[in-house]
Amino acid sequence: MNNRKVFLIVLDSLGIGAMPDAADFNDAGANTLKRISGSKYFNIPTLKCLGIGNIDGQEYLGAVGAPLAAHARMCESSRGKDTTIGHWEIAGIISHTPLPTYPDGFPDEIINEFEKLAGRKILCNKPYSGTEVIRDYGCEHIESGALIVYTSADSVFQIAAHEDIIAPEKLYEYCRVARKLLCGKHAVGRVIARPFIGKYPDFKRTANRHDFSLEPTSKTMLDAIKSSGGDVIAVGKITDIFAGCGITETILSKSNDEGMRLTHELLKRDFNGLCFTNLVDFDSVYGHRNDIDGYAKALSDADKQISCFIEAMSENDILFITADHGCDPGDASTDHTREYTPLLIYGKDIKPVNLSTRPAFADIAATICDILGVDFKTAGKSFAANILKR
Repeated sequence: MNNRKVFLIVLDSLGIGAMPDAADFNDAGANTLKRISGSKYFNIPTLKCLGIGNIDGQEYLGAVGAPLAAHARMCESSRGKDTTIGHWEIAGIISHTPLPTYPDGFPDEIINEFEKLAGRKILCNKPYSGTEVIRDYGCEHIESGALIVYTSADSVFQIAAHEDIIAPEKLYEYCRVARKLLCGKHAVGRVIARPFIGKYPDFKRTANRHDFSLEPTSKTMLDAIKSSGGDVIAVGKITDIFAGCGITETILSKSNDEGMRLTHELLKRDFNGLCFTNLVDFDSVYGHRNDIDGYAKALSDADKQISCFIEAMSENDILFITADHGCDPGDASTDHTREYTPLLIYGKDIKPVNLSTRPAFADIAATICDILGVDFKTAGKSFAANILKR
């Protein structure tokens, strides 16, 4: 392996415009970044200097004459628009078959067996907003002890419970039961624990969320880097997304701010390999809640932190910034949206070239492995030769 530190930061859900097949996903016209750019809180001077406005289709932001970073618009080749599929493709797996979704709720065979295994009744069992489902079913859950099970447009089986009724650790046990049950044709991408607190009508979800993900369907760049003796440090929910596969160290975070702070601290660490960070608040706190101003402010805050991060980078550090899907906070739904994503690559050894529109997120995995000198077979195509100065 080459002696480098690569930092890959995923701005969860920061899509940059509908992909050509977006109508197939009911997402025609979606554009997360453009939507929030109209907010009075939108201020991203660092990302603009890096070249986000120079990416294909982002002219409305204003291109800069001499961007500091290599930049590209990324297509998702996989058939999906969720966190699991998006991150897997970033790591090198292209999923031609979408993970199962349940627009009418889970079938009786699943619900009946889960009730039997968990020893509790089930409430809801339909697609629902996470904040609305606890408002509508929270009181009944508290009175009966039944678990609130719901889904979304994504491949998820979510279980909500009040922390005073079911402690988070017990809720995690129920999620593990569901994870074992949901296999074969019902192998959803994630089983998610959704603890909440408070009294009606002011129920509030807590930071004790935990994801129980399906294991990747094949080896990823994380496995390749780890097998080559490199470090793979996961910040935020990365370990959850990859079910721990290919991870050498996990650092949990409960917010964007904490995730960026922890990633910044890793600049001081002597490691060789990849730091993979997910900033989930954009998606979970703002995108899914249709909070345009909140999303814009969160990106503006992250922009300041990215500026500080860049200033502290050493000569051998390389920073990749991208996203995993869209979640347009101003469209008609609260679901993810099928969008292109941005890619910015910055470092002392990086040429600030325009890489145009790339055909797959998996190109990121191929390129990172090339930079690190790691052998990895993926359908993605490396562009390392286009961006490295030496």
